[in-house]
Amino acid sequence: MTRLPTRRPSLVAALALPLAFALSATASAEELRLSHQWSTADVRHRVAEIVANGVAEADVDLEITIFPSKSLFPPREQYKPLSRGQLDMTVLPLSYAGGQRPAYNLTLMPGLVKNHDHAARLADSPFMERLEGIMAEDDVMVLVHGYLAGGFAGKEKCITGPADVAGLQTRAAGKAFEQMLEEAGASIASMASSEIYNAMQTGVLDAANTSSSSFVSYRLYEQIGCYTPATEDVALWFMYQPLLMNKRTFEGLDEAQRAALTEAAAEAQAFYLAEAKKEDAESVRVFEEAGVEIAEMTPEQFDAWRETAQASSYAAFVAEAPDGQELLDLALSVE
Repeated sequence: MTRLPTRRPSLVAALALPLAFALSATASAEELRLSHQWSTADVRHRVAEIVANGVAEADVDLEITIFPSKSLFPPREQYKPLSRGQLDMTVLPLSYAGGQRPAYNLTLMPGLVKNHDHAARLADSPFMERLEGIMAEDDVMVLVHGYLAGGFAGKEKCITGPADVAGLQTRAAGKAFEQMLEEAGASIASMASSEIYNAMQTGVLDAANTSSSSFVSYRLYEQIGCYTPATEDVALWFMYQPLLMNKRTFEGLDEAQRAALTEAAAEAQAFYLAEAKKEDAESVRVFEEAGVEIAEMTPEQFDAWRETAQASSYAAFVAEAPDGQELLDLALSVE
């Protein structure tokens, strides 16, 4: 019996060829790992996504894999692996690394930033150039600048000026804020923002200070009587939370890959600023709908807080940080 010739092997080979090329292309694409502590709904994750998607669309054989919700590194333990090249990118509150680099504590200092537009000017100033110089010593660079704002909440009363916290048990976001509030006469209860709700519910806390997004995400409107939000004019609480990258890794990319990263980062930075402003406004809407009283801080009250900080937080920073006074003066010189 004569066997008919079959073309199946040739057909299979022909069909497999494009797949082989696709797999080869995927395998050759360089992968960068980006870590952060927040959920996929958070604005900081969306900033990371804009960069990752922009690089993917540029088709430069570079892929960014995002590890959200502290799935790769604990929140406060990302700067060291980033500086050592064990991590490629992270969205990180820079003050988390203040223990290694005291200068970074200025990025969470009460009254140093007045509003979001002022924050943007700080990010493009000699002050930030100095901080970036310190980062470069650790093989770290900034891809996306970004600040988020926050406010105060009182369980029974409004918190607008320093006199309002005297005698209150208060939670503050960061060491510098604790120092300032103690100077104003408050007692400090240190805890994570995720613990504020229960602490207020059980009477442990009378007042709290945290970010606009945390006020909403942790449903603090269910426990407080008065909310003092960040406004377009003034906000006492600002925290610098950039997207950082290992400098040597960036410099090791080819020209097209670096260009794609830089272009995507510029888009992400513009988005970050716009969304940060929206989060403040959204927090006011949510709290108003919940029936919480809204109290806005006046520029005069902001100045009073800054004077309190100068006698406490600022003085402590100058005493602890190398070149502390020079760095503080650089930051305060930005109008």
